[in-house]
Amino acid sequence: MSEARQTTIDTREIEHFSALATEWWNPAGKMGVLHKFNPVRLAYIRDHVAAHFGRDPHAAKPFAGLRMLDIGCGGGLLCEPMARLGADVVGADASETNIEVAKIHAGQSGLSIDYRATTAEALADAGERFDIILNMEVVEHVSDVDLFLSKCGAMLKPGGLMFVATINRTLKAWGLAIIGAEYVLGWLPRGTHQYEKLVRPSELEKGLTSTGIKIIDRSGVVYNPIGDRWQRSRDMDVNYMVAATKPAA
Repeated sequence: MSEARQTTIDTREIEHFSALATEWWNPAGKMGVLHKFNPVRLAYIRDHVAAHFGRDPHAAKPFAGLRMLDIGCGGGLLCEPMARLGADVVGADASETNIEVAKIHAGQSGLSIDYRATTAEALADAGERFDIILNMEVVEHVSDVDLFLSKCGAMLKPGGLMFVATINRTLKAWGLAIIGAEYVLGWLPRGTHQYEKLVRPSELEKGLTSTGIKIIDRSGVVYNPIGDRWQRSRDMDVNYMVAATKPAA
């Protein structure tokens, strides 16, 4: 099969998340765990972007002048805070239903975000380039991880930053992120994750390195039941995030 015909889209995954589209902005609904997860993701992104680009994280618009892609943006839970921080945001998702929900909510919030129902390969092949790419909870849902990472890598400008958050492929992750979160606690709809599609850090690093991108930071993310919040940790056995950069030419 030629690369021109290859795709990162998993139709089953798109249908699954499209069916949940109306839940994106309901913190007490089926996407509630993402709302609780958002603060730790946002802090991680903000701190690394500020340090990397020499910005004041406490400024009103610290991301002003930076072009950002949120690939697999869903209903826009990350796009909106990034836009408020001043970034020029493109939110892309293969689900047209998700994009319509995101557009409506951004309009209600008075935010200007360039939402597109499209894919990583379509954007890359069109020559799109970004200072920052958010790749959060996406790689475990695509059909071809290496192709997806290569297309994202092609869109990252030299000196730019890419963030990836996903779930490790371990028995611990199977027990906590799938059986526990989906079947016991009901934090996520059943079938949200498939064990065989989870991505180990070594596999992620290999895929990024092949595109000329270097991981500069790794962090686990764990749930603190006492504080009812997610926090960074050295434990990467289940949820983890990485920050990576494409060295300037």
